[in-house]
Amino acid sequence: MSPLERQVCEAVVRTAVALADQGFLAGVGGNLALRIDARHFAVTPSASDYYAMAPEDICILRLDTLEQLAGNGKPSVESGLHARVLKTRPDCNASVHTHQPVASAFTLLDRPLPVTSPAARQAIGGDVPMCAYAPSGTRWLTANVGKRVQARLNAYLMRNHGAVCLGATLEDACHVVRLLEQEAIAWFRQALAAQPHNPLHQQALNALTA
Repeated sequence: MSPLERQVCEAVVRTAVALADQGFLAGVGGNLALRIDARHFAVTPSASDYYAMAPEDICILRLDTLEQLAGNGKPSVESGLHARVLKTRPDCNASVHTHQPVASAFTLLDRPLPVTSPAARQAIGGDVPMCAYAPSGTRWLTANVGKRVQARLNAYLMRNHGAVCLGATLEDACHVVRLLEQEAIAWFRQALAAQPHNPLHQQALNALTA
């Protein structure tokens, strides 16, 4: 492993642990990728405990063929999805797939998420589109997300699945993750508050404001 590859793999491990600490990666669900250079990227291994993961477990793949060149683990099943996103957005070096709780709940509604905060709109790039459902790890999911990716739009929801957030750096992508969750919470709060006399809605609203 070259010094640059080790630096990238260490950054991926640190970020994965931080996202898990914040509740954005559920169990062994979710994954993230970071570009190494024009031809290679690093991705988290499949079904791994983020708290037990070491830099040597991070998989280094070719961006064009997904051939694994290094790493003790088996590459994430979403490696193809990350590669497609990174190839489509050369301005982005980081791709994070989360199972963040509130934004993931929003994907059950099968609709775009309005982004109302000026700060969030600036970082995310606009309203967040909903990508059609496809099973995890399939070329159909990769295609469904890939065809929605566009310049300057850094968050995408996947029907019944979760989200993909992009950034020039891992820090930028994680910032988008947090803003996406805040926007989803804000949407649910507004929707629930519109029916204040429904006891179930009030319970849900109390949970969101806790």
